[in-house]
Amino acid sequence: MKQFTIQKPVSVKGVGLHTGKAVTLTFKPAAVNHGYRFQRTDLPDQPVIPADVKLVVSTNRGTTLRNGEAQVSTVEHVLSALTGLGIDNVLMEIDGPEMPIMDGTSMPFVEALRQAGRTELEADREFFVVTEPISYKDEVTGTELLALPADNFEATVMIDFNSKVLGQQFAALHHLEEYVTEIAPCRTFVFVHELEKLLEMGLIKGGDLDNAIVIADRKMDQDELDELARKLGKQSVKVDSEGVLNTVKLHFQNEPARHKLMDVIGDLALIGKPIRGKIVATKPGHTANVEFAKILKKHLVEKRRLFGIPKYDPDKEPVFDIIEVAKILPHRYPFLLVDKVIELSDHHVVGVKNVTMNEPFFQGHFPDNPVFPGVLQIEAMAQTGGILALNAVTDPGNWDTYFLKIDNAKFKAKVVPGDTLILKMELLEPIRRGIVHMQGTAYVGSKIVSEGELTAQIIRRTKDTGSNGS
Repeated sequence: MKQFTIQKPVSVKGVGLHTGKAVTLTFKPAAVNHGYRFQRTDLPDQPVIPADVKLVVSTNRGTTLRNGEAQVSTVEHVLSALTGLGIDNVLMEIDGPEMPIMDGTSMPFVEALRQAGRTELEADREFFVVTEPISYKDEVTGTELLALPADNFEATVMIDFNSKVLGQQFAALHHLEEYVTEIAPCRTFVFVHELEKLLEMGLIKGGDLDNAIVIADRKMDQDELDELARKLGKQSVKVDSEGVLNTVKLHFQNEPARHKLMDVIGDLALIGKPIRGKIVATKPGHTANVEFAKILKKHLVEKRRLFGIPKYDPDKEPVFDIIEVAKILPHRYPFLLVDKVIELSDHHVVGVKNVTMNEPFFQGHFPDNPVFPGVLQIEAMAQTGGILALNAVTDPGNWDTYFLKIDNAKFKAKVVPGDTLILKMELLEPIRRGIVHMQGTAYVGSKIVSEGELTAQIIRRTKDTGSNGS
């Protein structure tokens, strides 16, 4: 199955649920492996915020992402719509800090995206295939999420608020083809006591009783109802026989459970890949959804590393031999740590470092116990990644790469003389403004020996270039 984006830009306008500020959200086509990204067009430099679970900073009444100083809130309904329609790559320009709440469902986004149309891209879609049970449980709340193997994506949700009005409810999605009719029209819901607190806190300024199901979880006399109506700008409200304020009619008897299923789909989109498996959620919420997404992302990264082990055939002609590597990289003896390149694409590179006893650092690291230093394994990864980045410029010999950040570095096994170090670098996001963000994994045979996330910048060489190069 191929990846998809949209055919043309399309916009929706609305107000943020909590800020009440008018915003315009514009969906734009994006290239292969771009994924979902938000761009704050109202801020200087228009920063981009990837839809990545590691960027979640709040799950209070919605899911909020932040990258640097830029953040965007209430992203779950938009991400749910994109997932439900099978769209893989989209840039979302937003001129405010919060997604428009619209009618409290994902349907307005679905309609806009259908209007934009889908277009197939050249690359295959990469799934997170669930091959074994993966679970998360909060012992305090009783919330539990479980991923099980399945041929396609499916999900079931059970909610239980221990309320006479809203007790146990179940919802199920057997295939994404059902999403538009069965899940997308389902509105968010709130209990009266929660609504009163949010109003007192000055939140839900963009809330409207037309875009939420309000559930009266306690008996209310007419004076209370009249006061609530005044706060919400309504002439009057009353409680119908189902315990729901009469401002809306339920689309489905189990609409709250279906909306929770919508949220689960949106929050799990933050792992960055569509899921092929069955999700079973008991009493889910944004906090639990995000914690479960982190667990799934960890499994996904591990699977990619293990199943993506490069195959090294010494008899096969390399993409670049050592002479060609030296024409690209500025490093020289004793600091050139890539002997050849055996794979190269637009988004990944694989290099080889043959470790010998003649390496100068083995004199002191350590006498009679030679161990290849972990920091030099990271350096070798960085040089390999530099080949990918510099291969995109016309005069690579006049550019240098400089470390900006190293995250999640781990060293799992010793590397010693006689080992052949296989260095795989994969772009985690497209190169922009010379910034290169990669996942690096080093192997000896089929064993991972080290790994890390590396961020560097490629800069055209000048006479006063600094010294923190990779």
